[in-house]
Amino acid sequence: MIVGLGNPGPQYRLTRHNAGARAVEALARKHGWSFKNSRFLKSLWATGDLFKAKVYLVLPQTYMNLSGGAVAASLRKKRLRSCDLLVVCDDVALPLGGMRFRARGSAGGHNGLKSLIEHIRTDEFNRLRLGVGREAQEGALADYVLAKFTVREESAVEEMTKGAVRAMEMWLEAGIDKSMNLFNTKKK
Repeated sequence: MIVGLGNPGPQYRLTRHNAGARAVEALARKHGWSFKNSRFLKSLWATGDLFKAKVYLVLPQTYMNLSGGAVAASLRKKRLRSCDLLVVCDDVALPLGGMRFRARGSAGGHNGLKSLIEHIRTDEFNRLRLGVGREAQEGALADYVLAKFTVREESAVEEMTKGAVRAMEMWLEAGIDKSMNLFNTKKK
């Protein structure tokens, strides 16, 4: 199961906080999968087969800080474990366009991850963090992540989204260790 974190609604679609949801939507588009609404699971769902496996793409339709409940319900519905989960989310600690896989860890101040850890009762799930940067920006962090990317940033965001699609496919095909080795290299 791959979960793209973000906030629901058109006003948030192109914001920094929705980088994860945007990447998962791009993966669905690439493979021709359509999202359907599951009100019971408070999520949009797309399903398909890839690399000889059934793949579930999930976009919680709760606000970011409540997304853990929707993800926990989705895992229970499909009888999946946390090790079968990849969460794709934004990260202000990474430079714009950067990506980093992790197999476990703290929420690092990310409210969506905090909600997930609380609801699934473990921090041992895979995550792909997408860099939205925050170099010496003034103002509240919430205002920054809820703002749209600038026109100058969009080309980097598009490249990051394409890279994230390749990264998610690698995770599905080869697992977390190979994905970390390939995508967590430092840029020179």
